Amino acid sequence: MTEPKLEVPAELRDLAEKTIDQAEKAFGMFFDAAGKSMTSMPGAGTEISRQALSFTEQNMKAAFEHARKLVHATDLQEAMRIQSEFLRSQFTNAGEHMRQITGGVISATKDSTKGKF
Repeated sequence: MTEPKLEVPAELRDLAEKTIDQAEKAFGMFFDAAGKSMTSMPGAGTEISRQALSFTEQNMKAAFEHARKLVHATDLQEAMRIQSEFLRSQFTNAGEHMRQITGGVISATKDSTKGKF
């Protein structure tokens, strides 16, 4: 039995791609502004905040790329494969991000308590 093709008009795919591009541009402007505001307000948690913002930006870029791939899926099996790959990579990245943030928090805590005890 063959998998039915996804019959999506080219105009709709184009519209979806333009929408993704516009959303990505808006998020890019947000991340630029957020990054600039962090440099203007240094503090103890600035590096961890910067790292968290970087991870969020990476995740958003991956989500936009994922959406672009899904727009071009030609059948349900391809869409499910794309979704599965995305979820697998996001779980891997989330674990790595948590490991790095935890390490940063532990390091910042050690630095802040150094010489106090």
